[in-house]
Amino acid sequence: MNGLSLIGSASDAPHGHLRTDPFGNKTSEAAHRLCVALAYGPDKEEPEEEIAMEDGPTIAKLDRGENHVSPYQRRRSLPKALGYITGNMKEFADWLKDKPVVLQFIDWVLRGMAQVVFVSNPISGILILVGLLVQNPWWALTGCVGTVVSTLTALLLSQDRSAIAAGLQGYNATLVGILMAVFSDKGNYFWWLLFPVCAMSMTCPVFSSALSSVFCKWDLPVFTLPFNMAITMYLAATGHYNPFFPSKLITPVTSVPNVTWTDLSALELLKSVPVGVGQIYGCDNPWTGGIFLCAILLSSPIMCLHATIGSLLGIVAGLSLSAPFENIYFGLWGFNSSLACIAIGGMFTALTWQTHFLAVACALFTAYLGISVSQVMTVVGLPACTWSFCLATLLFLLVNTENPNIYRMPLSKVTYPEENRIFYLQAKKRIVESPL
Repeated sequence: MNGLSLIGSASDAPHGHLRTDPFGNKTSEAAHRLCVALAYGPDKEEPEEEIAMEDGPTIAKLDRGENHVSPYQRRRSLPKALGYITGNMKEFADWLKDKPVVLQFIDWVLRGMAQVVFVSNPISGILILVGLLVQNPWWALTGCVGTVVSTLTALLLSQDRSAIAAGLQGYNATLVGILMAVFSDKGNYFWWLLFPVCAMSMTCPVFSSALSSVFCKWDLPVFTLPFNMAITMYLAATGHYNPFFPSKLITPVTSVPNVTWTDLSALELLKSVPVGVGQIYGCDNPWTGGIFLCAILLSSPIMCLHATIGSLLGIVAGLSLSAPFENIYFGLWGFNSSLACIAIGGMFTALTWQTHFLAVACALFTAYLGISVSQVMTVVGLPACTWSFCLATLLFLLVNTENPNIYRMPLSKVTYPEENRIFYLQAKKRIVESPL
């Protein structure tokens, strides 16, 4: 049984003259008027457009003024307007379908830049681009180049057009482009770096398609595994001593770090929460992290909340292992756990109290796994990237349970947490009402 069969079709809807009240319930016209009268008082009922004269069938229209707009209508128009720019902006994507392909491509690229944090919203993509420009314009450029090249490669490979339109063929290359610039030992504006950025970005759709063909057996997403594979391959092939494209030297810890608890700064810990979110894109500027949180908030407040919680839990995990304060302030403990908390806390599982606590557990597990992976990877001179997020989150998504409140979303139905929860509640209601 799939998600579609759980919801039913439009033919199941009840017939008759019914209205929908503000809570989504079907009511009759008379009951609706009674509800409005109880809610707003007898003199604030919804104004009637027309009234019938007692003497005959003549209809007389009420004169309410040309420009009159009731306060009730004003209150309802604001949420409706916000609905067009929040979530995944589906209406905007539908509007673009018959527009020039250049406009559609820009929308795909912007969504791809936002999909790093599971957001398919072009305005969020613009905000993320602004945050990257605040951090480093060179990183913003390499990230954009990677996203564009990867999206074009997916089009040439005739990948699923709906996945391309949602930005799912661009986000891994966004990280590849940014992190290649971050780890480059040549500094900013080393223009020759754009050639390997393009080359490695072209591998991302290949990795994504290959992994999807395997993961589809368990209905699992590929997350940022293509990015991890591409950036690890590049850094392992070049290294610090490459004459053309040297990378920063990464060495393992060889001595006991000097941790003085009296030096712990509450202000720096507070700043490390947005920094942890910013490090998802390799950025250590707290203002950039704050802009990223605003981009996530625009799409989904639930995702923004879990991103913040995940970053905070990463800090807690770092302090519990007496990690060097510089690493915690730098956000290195927060970005993997932030991604894991978003993924489990409403994105790939329907949000309930049970899945919320599962997301907290996954975030902590990811943070501890992250330091384990980092210790191993630094031995061979490679960064840990987001390997721990991918491994831990896939592990939690594969957990079997008979608890009906822990519901893993069908991958084809995943949108954003608020919409995912509506799908879950409708599916749950349909199962309860269906005769057995």
